[in-house]
Amino acid sequence: MIETLPDVLREHREPLYLLFRHLHALQRPVLGWADLVHQFDAFASTPVGECLRETEVEWVLRRTQKAVAVDPLLYLAVRERVARWRYLELHTHEMEVREIDVAEYLAAKERSVDGRGLGERYVLEVDLSPFERDFPKLSDPNDIGHGVEFLNRHLSTRLAGLGDRGPTHLFEFLRVHQVDGRSLMLNDLIRNADELHAALEKALDLLEDAERDWSWSLRQLGFEPGWGRTAERARETMVLLLDVLRSPDAENLAAFLERIPMIFSIAILSPHGYFGQANVLGKPDTGGQVVYILDQVRALERAMHHSIREQGLDIVPTILVVTRLIPEADGTSCNQPIEHIHGTRNARILRVPFRTREGEIVQEWTSRFEVWPYLERFAVDAQRELLAEIGHRPDIVVGNYSDGNLVASILAHRLGVTQCNIAHALEKTKYQDSDLKWMDLDGEYHFSSQFTADLIAMNTADFIITSTYQEIAGTEESVGQYESYQSFTLPGLYRVVAGIDCFDPKFNIVSPGADPEVFFPHSEEWRRPEELKDEITSLVFGDADGMSRGEFADPDKPILFAMSRLDVIKNMSGLLEWYADSDELRERTNLLLVGGTLDVDQSNDRDEKEQIQRMHQLLDRPGLDSSVRWIEMQTDKNRVGGFYRFVADTRGAFVQPALFEAFGLTVVEAMSSGLPVFATRYGGPLEIIEHGISGFHIDTASGNDVAATMVDFFRQCAEDPDTWTQTSRGAIARVRSHYTWERYANQLLRLSRIYGFWRHISSLERAETRRYLEMFYGLMYRPLAKRVATTAPEGSGAQ
Repeated sequence: MIETLPDVLREHREPLYLLFRHLHALQRPVLGWADLVHQFDAFASTPVGECLRETEVEWVLRRTQKAVAVDPLLYLAVRERVARWRYLELHTHEMEVREIDVAEYLAAKERSVDGRGLGERYVLEVDLSPFERDFPKLSDPNDIGHGVEFLNRHLSTRLAGLGDRGPTHLFEFLRVHQVDGRSLMLNDLIRNADELHAALEKALDLLEDAERDWSWSLRQLGFEPGWGRTAERARETMVLLLDVLRSPDAENLAAFLERIPMIFSIAILSPHGYFGQANVLGKPDTGGQVVYILDQVRALERAMHHSIREQGLDIVPTILVVTRLIPEADGTSCNQPIEHIHGTRNARILRVPFRTREGEIVQEWTSRFEVWPYLERFAVDAQRELLAEIGHRPDIVVGNYSDGNLVASILAHRLGVTQCNIAHALEKTKYQDSDLKWMDLDGEYHFSSQFTADLIAMNTADFIITSTYQEIAGTEESVGQYESYQSFTLPGLYRVVAGIDCFDPKFNIVSPGADPEVFFPHSEEWRRPEELKDEITSLVFGDADGMSRGEFADPDKPILFAMSRLDVIKNMSGLLEWYADSDELRERTNLLLVGGTLDVDQSNDRDEKEQIQRMHQLLDRPGLDSSVRWIEMQTDKNRVGGFYRFVADTRGAFVQPALFEAFGLTVVEAMSSGLPVFATRYGGPLEIIEHGISGFHIDTASGNDVAATMVDFFRQCAEDPDTWTQTSRGAIARVRSHYTWERYANQLLRLSRIYGFWRHISSLERAETRRYLEMFYGLMYRPLAKRVATTAPEGSGAQ
């Protein structure tokens, strides 16, 4: 299409001139995709513009994510398909077009913001592409997020092409596997790959007729106990290895690597926020990440115990969640250095304080936007405390969110272990043009530090876990969170021409689940404690001791339920406004909101304070208090599960009204309980929910449409009660087939083993890339982080 664009420009010169003149007349230097599509559709609906329908111009504009309008030029960033970009310069007077490189396009964006002249073109450019030229990359967009399968195929081919060196690589890998100096796979009786092959043949003969002392007999051949708990398991593992040695096959290689005893200790990094097990969910910067990690830890420990047992070992696995210690903990346990994690055997929270440059402990909570000056010192301190607590280095470090991923990057390199990143959410795509407008936003959000930390951590990670495909590469219409780091500019600071590549095989989709002991279908009455039902009934309908506002005049109506922290992105006040503006929705349902605190003076977060005030302003509307109940945030997970089931008993629904949601753990929890769900189409819920089967996607940019969708559902339920039942069953089935913690834990351990193997035999560690990033860290990130301390608002804790 782009190749034939010049012909169309000549053929439709006059109407295109009018269209482009109109775009320039908007006097908006940067136009987004929605702007361009709206303006084109309006122009093409006129007699003079209708000739442009179904032309190459329409095709290009509908795929242009950003346009820079600098009369007489238009610079277009055209996303031909997922994660594939081309850049055009279009002269709107001469009707000429030429393809440009990404650096020239970014330079045009910079000039639109700061007015720099063409002569001021020497800026710091970040380009990681030279380091990736010989590294295997995916080519099909459908394979994005399935990097481990691609790597296995590539690795098996590579091993086959190495001839005799392939078995040697495998032999050396098995020899290095030890715990506290104890060999797990091979002992000194097997000295090379040829002897390994011969010993395997003898071992298989022995295992055909295994006696009670088969394990001792294997050791005499050179094999340690890690091959399997039973003779059958050991034999299966050896057969897999023999198959790989003879003829490497991707499937057999993956199956063998999954059985290797490699993962016994894990460090999970989550520095920011209040990280505890009670009284923290209503605190700023906490939210679903705490729930995610605690459920993750329980599932991982169960999976590790099972795996180690099947491997025939008696090692006790260890998981440490490393977070910050907050001396002034606001009634939480966040001032305790060590805390056992409930529901686990040996998992603990290890808390390490933030320290100022002078070494003083930071006493108060610090916003996630203000943590950057502390992280390097925190990483060093955390390493010391971590090694002291477990006695050796962990086998893998897992970062969470931007700050945790940067600390994981530092720790993994210092310890020489595998690094896994989990973003949860990347702030860059939450705020429109947050990179281009970074100077305006930096005083409050410090995005320059955060985006720089993201770029470093993404590129040092051995593998990255995402919950959905679109978190990586978006949709046909929208750019993925990680894809937005492919190229961008922070005008006056630096520009990124090649940052992160969505086709890198480090990306893997591993979706979390909901705790099945807490979030189970409302129909399973025998599992529901009666006292919990009574407690929730009192909270919803009774006197909540100042923790609620509003009272249902008609308690028999179905309940619309929403629960989240109060901030602009979560959009709880937006839901309240949609509900207030819809007479029929208020007539058919009650609205139950759980989140934040009712007293604005009890919050120390600016965003939350504004949302609390807006909630009260909306509830001051006449009559709204009689159909809305607002309850303060609930931190008891069992009570939260009870809320979902209580709402399901009323044949109500759950609403997730966020402007953007990276995944949507509450959506999974609600669906597990059998609640029909209405959730934002912007982010993870688009993949979680099958529209019309297990719930409904809503366009949270259009409140009237959202209200109409919900009204239509409850109208259908009134006419045919089976409508609600079928949606409820669809929600439960969807979660059980795709979103469970058992599945998640097994996948994460599998990835850890396979990427660990890659680190050993290949250049996956990317030493050249790391050296480049270390320079970038020193020249750019460290000065930016120090600057945060001097611009932090009063009371933030940053120094």
